[in-house]
Order: sequence, then structure tokens, then C-alpha cells
Amino acid sequence: MFSFFKKKSPPARPPEGSAPIQPTAAPAPTPAAPSAAALAEPPAASGSDSGGLFGWLSKPVTALNPDAVAPVAVPPATPSAPPSPPPPSTPAPPAPAAPSVPTPATDVPPPAPAQAPAQAAALAPAATVALAPVAAPVPSPAAAPEPVIASVPAPAPTAAPEPARKGWLDRLKSGLRKTGSSIATVFTGTRIDDALYEELEDALLMADTGVKATQWLLTDLKRRVKEAKATEPAAVKGLLADALAELLRPLEKPLVIGEHQPTVIMVAGVNGAGKTTSIGKLTRHLAQHDQKVLLAAADTFRAAAREQLGVWADRNTVEIVSQEGGDPAAVSFDAVTAGKARGKDVVLVDTAGRLPTQLHLMEELKKIRRVVTKADATAPHEVLLVIDGNTGQNALAQVRAFDDALQLTGLVVTKLDGTAKGGVLAAIAQERPVPVYFIGVGEKLEDLETFNAREFAQALLG
Repeated sequence: MFSFFKKKSPPARPPEGSAPIQPTAAPAPTPAAPSAAALAEPPAASGSDSGGLFGWLSKPVTALNPDAVAPVAVPPATPSAPPSPPPPSTPAPPAPAAPSVPTPATDVPPPAPAQAPAQAAALAPAATVALAPVAAPVPSPAAAPEPVIASVPAPAPTAAPEPARKGWLDRLKSGLRKTGSSIATVFTGTRIDDALYEELEDALLMADTGVKATQWLLTDLKRRVKEAKATEPAAVKGLLADALAELLRPLEKPLVIGEHQPTVIMVAGVNGAGKTTSIGKLTRHLAQHDQKVLLAAADTFRAAAREQLGVWADRNTVEIVSQEGGDPAAVSFDAVTAGKARGKDVVLVDTAGRLPTQLHLMEELKKIRRVVTKADATAPHEVLLVIDGNTGQNALAQVRAFDDALQLTGLVVTKLDGTAKGGVLAAIAQERPVPVYFIGVGEKLEDLETFNAREFAQALLG
């Protein structure tokens, strides 16, 4: 098994029956190293050695490398106290059994710097055999990248809203398609001249942007074209989108919830603008943000208005305060009081639809506001006006009238699908910049979304 450690015996070899030579008693190695021919000679067969399987221990192996054999035979000792020889009854010490299982710590010590090249070549196979077990633990570091792989899906929740928002933009573009197509036809020419600006002015006026907003857009557009040195009509369309987005920027404001407990939101509007439906959609929007909502059915004039609001309450699983034939101001007072007692986050007060020209109904709306203030000195915290996107410039008149009576804090623009023109928001931004919190493009619960000036400008221009 370890026959490759043998070498040719010297001529003056002691008889086989003599006592074994101890490694520590061997004389110091002579300066002359064995010849290469002697080392290259093939080892003798193990059967010819009368020492048995471990008979190679009787050879003067220390002559090759005393340091390599010393750790195997006996522990290191001082030169002044050599170890005692083993008893005669034992032919070989039990220590040689260790080489049958080589270990990197004891069997393969580092080679001495003064080794001869031939000796290093002779010991090379032993080093190769000893290093094989050491390479086994190498695959263990492969488990290190596992936490990194597990953390890769973490950003998934941030990417989830993107498809939903994209679907919303598609519905918004579809609702404003008529307006966008009429404006887009202006930029199909090949020249930027006065004729192009005249056609664009007509298209903007037809989109209900109003005279003041149209003049502002044309003036700003000409400035942008001059600064950008645009030469293609297609580039002018992009500059018009930038100008429209800048005009609508003051209307882009989020609805803040949580500064008051509860936040009282009063909703008003003309008949048929979609107040009750917008309240149902807004309730769903707030519920998705973990807000506890309480509805107040203060529309006691319209038939089945209370039942309609109750249906929305059931769909969104929220509570409702209503009184059949009661006073609208009293219902609002009870709802605000109940919201404070029940720990609600938001109280939505639905009021009856009325035209701004009906002065007695506008006075009743002011009364509801005063009574809500008695229930909570800081309420109402938000007064929203729901306007129909199909009413055109009449929507601007509604904003003026309700703002003068109630001091509006926000708008909800509905029905921007079908025949809606949408340009009225530019007129509102120019003359009465009340923030637009939400816009709607359908009757479904998910058809109400927050307003974004850039998205709306791009959808309006097709």
C-alpha cells in the first residue's frame, strides 16, 4: 500500500533478525543526497521483505526527509532526552497504524525549504493524495446566494399598480377620444404657420376650453415653439401637451385624510351630476386605503335617494345614517356625532341636487354647513362639488356659484366618457382654480381615479 516510500537498501544493511533501528537514534543526514538513479529505481516487491506489511519502518527512511517522518513516529523531543526504545516483545510500535487513514494535519507536513528537487519529486504523489479530502467542503459556499434570490421578488407589490393605472389611462383616452381626434387633425399638415394656429384655436374652443384659456394656451405654445425651434407640426402637438399640463398643474392636489377625526366631507352638485354614485366610488377608494367610512343620507328630497345610498353602503360594507322624511341638516348633525362616537375616519354627507339659480335651496345648503359646524367646530373639512363633464362651460358657472356659497375645497368631474369634451378643466384652471380630486369615466366602482395633470393633457390631445 505504501511501497512507494521504499528505496534501494545500502550495502551494509543489518541482518533481518536484528533489532529495529530507532528513527531518533539515526545519525544526522549526510550532505550527499542519494543519486537520482537510486531514487528512480522501482521499489522492491512487498513480499520479499521479511518485515511484513509495515516492514518499511525498519528502513532508514529518515535519510530522505527526517522532518516528514518524525511527526508520524513520535512527538517532537529535545536532542538531550531521546525516547527509550520500545520493548523487544513488540515487533513494531502501534503508531504506524495511523498512516492507513491520512489526515492533512499529521500525514502531510509542509516540505522543508532545503529539500532537494529529486526528493520533492518523490514526495509529490503523497501530497496529491493528502489534498483530496480537503477539496470536499468546497461546495458549501454555494448556499450563500440563497437569501439574495429570495429577496428578488420583494419589489413585486410596487409594480402591481402599474397595469391597473394603465388600464385607467386607456379608459380615460377612450372617453376623451372625440376631443382628442378633433385636435389631432390640426397637426396633420406639413407647415407651422398662422393657418395652423387658427385651426388649433377653433379646435380648443370646440373642446370647451374657453376664450381665456385658449388665448393663454396659444400664447404659451408659440413661445415654446420658438424656444424649441420646432419645424414639424407633430412636434407642436407635444409642446401643446406640455403647455396644457402646466395650465392644469394647480388643479392637481391630493385629498388629505387623517388630520381630523373624523374627516367630514360634504358633497354637493346639481341634479343628475352623479353625486350619489360618486360617493359610492369615493367610499370604495377610501376603504382601499383602510379608512372607516360613515355615510349620511342628507338627500331627503329626491325619491329613493336614501335607498340608492344604502345600496352603495351595502356594496362597500360601511354604515349609514338616514332618516325618512327628516331634515337634511339634522341628518348631517347626527351623522357627524355618530362618526365621532364610533371612531370613524371619514363621514360623507350626501346632499340633494339643486341648481345654483334656486336661491332658497342654496340657502338650505348653507344651513347644512352651519349645523355640521355645531357638531364639530372644525367641520366640514372638505366641501366637494360634483360636476358633469358633458355640461361644457356651464360647469364653470356651477363652480363659481357653489364656491361663493360654500367655499369649495375640491371638485369631482364625472362622465368623461362618451361625448365629454374635457376642455372645461382648462377654463376652470384659468378662472377658478379649485383642485380636482377625482375624475370618473364610467359607472363602475373602479371608474373613479385621482386627477393627474400630465395624464389628462395627453389623453385630451389624443
